[in-house]
This record gives sequence, structure tokens and C-alpha cells, in this order.
Amino acid sequence: MKLTAGMDAPEGGIKLCWVTSGEGDAAGSIDDERLIRAHMRKHGAVNVFKAEGTVGLGSLGELRLDRLRAAAGEAARALRDREYREASLDLRGTEAIVEACGCTLEEAVVAWAEGWLLGQYTFDKYKRTKADSPVESLHFVVEDEKAAGLKAALRIASIRAQGTALAREWCNEPVNRMNPEILASRVEEHFRGSQVEVTVYSGDALAEHGMNGLLTVGQGSQYGPAMIQMRYVSDGSQPLTALIGKGITFDMGGMNVKTGRDLSEARFDMGGACGVIGAMHILSELGAKANIVALIPTSDNVPDAKAFLPSTIIEYPNGLTVQVGNTDAEGRLVLADALLHAQRLGAAEIVDMATLTGSVGQALGLRMAGVWGDKAGAELLHELGERNGDRNWPMPLITEDEELLRSDYADLNNIGSSPYGGAIQAALFLARFVERSVKWNHIDMANTVQAKGTAGYYPAGASGYGARLLADYITARAEEQRNVN
Repeated sequence: MKLTAGMDAPEGGIKLCWVTSGEGDAAGSIDDERLIRAHMRKHGAVNVFKAEGTVGLGSLGELRLDRLRAAAGEAARALRDREYREASLDLRGTEAIVEACGCTLEEAVVAWAEGWLLGQYTFDKYKRTKADSPVESLHFVVEDEKAAGLKAALRIASIRAQGTALAREWCNEPVNRMNPEILASRVEEHFRGSQVEVTVYSGDALAEHGMNGLLTVGQGSQYGPAMIQMRYVSDGSQPLTALIGKGITFDMGGMNVKTGRDLSEARFDMGGACGVIGAMHILSELGAKANIVALIPTSDNVPDAKAFLPSTIIEYPNGLTVQVGNTDAEGRLVLADALLHAQRLGAAEIVDMATLTGSVGQALGLRMAGVWGDKAGAELLHELGERNGDRNWPMPLITEDEELLRSDYADLNNIGSSPYGGAIQAALFLARFVERSVKWNHIDMANTVQAKGTAGYYPAGASGYGARLLADYITARAEEQRNVN
């Protein structure tokens, strides 16, 4: 899609302006204020007057960057459905709106462009009837002296939307088109020729590196497990940060098999991996000054005559042994491999992201992921999520609950003994595989991996959660380190 900025809007298409229900109501080209009714000012409302239109942003007092992003998604779909192919947005006189979002004009444009692009995303590659063609161009009308800065912002927005769409696309793929082997080959192909160096550990290499969690979980599948490693170094003076994403391409629960009328959403158990891959796309395409390794432990978790059974004991290279109490708590078993490998590589900081527990949704609902670990890291992730839309909330590591992971036969059980606080127990399990000298945060995003229905800039299906959050986190932490040095 073509994104441009400048004083003169292209001929044709539809000319849009923002309207709010607070001070500074209308901006742009609607000459007669009396035409703009209250219902037109509601958040996400799109109204068309021949070749002109309004997009409602709601109350100025409630406006923030992600509500701007959501309104953009609604507007893009509304115009697509009306078969518009070109649009322009008049940003002159929008100072009150930008101020209400607590940002610069450039940041507001990035948010709007992200929402616009992601709002038009569809996953219909296997449908005979395709979605309507998207709006092909969007022009931002600004004074010429502001255009250069906005052009740079539009490039950033485009790359961020690409990374998020990539995460959505791969997570949405059906199980017959996505498995651990396909995922590994797609990562290699996607980053070929880029600054990201990809290494895939599989087969004997997993055993040589002691990745026994992956070997155990994956033994029931016809597709071999793998550890996908992506290395990006543009500033070797930075401490190494590891991003880890759980990549279970289909989770039937293993021998503790899941039941239900429709289990097709079990393919979303690779949402953490897709978010990490999307983040690496964003960071590498933007040329972020960072030192990163990304790790994707990937496997299927399916029942089979060769599948692992409850009571299996797994030995890890750090000396810990784990009794498998439930094969459907497999994510923590493969994440343990990745945590240990990241530390072998010398990671000073680790952020892992996983669709790990249903309990996190019971605690936080469907719009907010949970974060455990380093307090400063959790606070930064929360702050960034409030701005980029990947919302999250710091959660407690209650060390007294480690007793709930006790096993009579091994150092740990992979499932807690209490039905309460399951997300905390899972985080405590992972913490046992991280040295105290390493900064670590764990993001449980099981509840945010998909949108149940189309709204804002989310279509129904995989959300792409975490791609922008992790990219922003790496960028912010790298900036902190440069300021320290």
C-alpha cells in the first residue's frame, strides 16, 4: 500500500478528517459544522459525504494512541467495503487531538498508519471468495515543512505493520500447512539475505545440546522438533538480550488429550514464536542498534504410540529433573531448553513470551497479557504496551508457591498441585531455569493471542500480539544502555 504525505492531496478518492466530541471538534475539510452530528463523533464511526468523510475519535479525554490506531482500522475497513481505492487524511488543525494522545504528530501518524494497514489485514488465502480489495493509497495532508518527518514515520509504520501481519499470517496457518519443519524452513527463507543469521538445531544437534524438553515433547509427532535460533548484531557493544517464543505448532495436549467440539484454535499455541519472529523482522528492517538472539523451541504436542506419558522424568543440563504430571503443560518443558541455551550463549537479559496458561485469562481477561520477573523490565513492558496496543500487566512471583511444584520423584513437577494461580506456578517453574544474575521477564499471552471477532485493527483470528511490543522493548533497552555508556 502507498503511504504519502504533503500539502497537496492526490486528485480523486475520499478526503477524510478527524472529529471528536470534545474541544477542537473538527479538523480538515468539512465546512459546515452543523452537518456533524453526535453519532458521527463516536469512536470508530465513519461517515461519508460524497467525496468527503469523517472518522469519529470519541471524547478527547479518553483518547490515547491505541484508540487512534483502532479508529484507523475501522476507517480502513469501512472505506474498503465501500470500494474506495484512494484516501487522504487532513491533519491540519489537529494539535488538540495529538496533544490528547500525549504524543508528537509523527507518533500519531505512525499509530494511524499501523491501524490502517492492520485493519485491512485478512487471512482468506484458502477461501474461494476473497475479501474486497484494500484501499490502495493513503495521503496525509500536512504543511510542506512537516512532510519530510512524516515520510520517515510512514516507513516505520509500514515495517511495524509488516512484522505484525507476518506474526498473524504464520499463526493463522492451518496445521496441514504449518508444522515445526515448515516453520524452520520459513524462518530461514524469510531472513535469507538479511542481517539476521538463522541456525536450526534438530535431530542429533538437539541431543548434543541437551535439549531434552523438546526431544520429549516432540517424540509423538511425525515432524521432528527444532530449536530455531536467529542472531542479529548491529551493536556488539550492547549486552546480549535473548527473545524466546514458544512455538508449539499444534497442541492437542499430548496424551492428556484436549477435548472439544472444535479444536482448530490449538494451532495458535505458536503465538509467542510468531510474535518474536515479527519483532525480529521489525528490528532488522529498521536497522535497530541492538545485540539480540531470538530462540524458538518448536514442536507438535500430539498423542501417539511414541508420545511421552505422564510420570516421564526429564533431565536438564543445569541438573534439574522434572516429572511430567500432565503432558498438556508442555510449553514450560520446551521453554526451559531455550532459557538454558540463551544463558549458554551469554545472554545478560531474557524475555520469553508464550501462550502458556489459561489461568492468565482468568486473572486478566482477554485484552491484557501477564508479565512476571524483573520489576524494571515489567514496568517498561507495561508502559510500552499502553502506547503500542500490546497491553500487559506486571504480576507477582509468589515464591511460597514453589511448594506447589513439588514432586516425590524429581526436583519439580511440570504441573502445580493447586487449581488456583496456575499462571504464577508456570512462571515459578520457568524461573528455576534462570540464573539470578540474568534479568528475566516472562510474558504469558495465552489470552491475547487471538481476536474473537473483528474490531478496531484486529480481524478475527491471530492477533500478532508481541511483535511491536518486543521490538519496542529492545529499542528502549538499547537506548538505555547507550545512555549509561
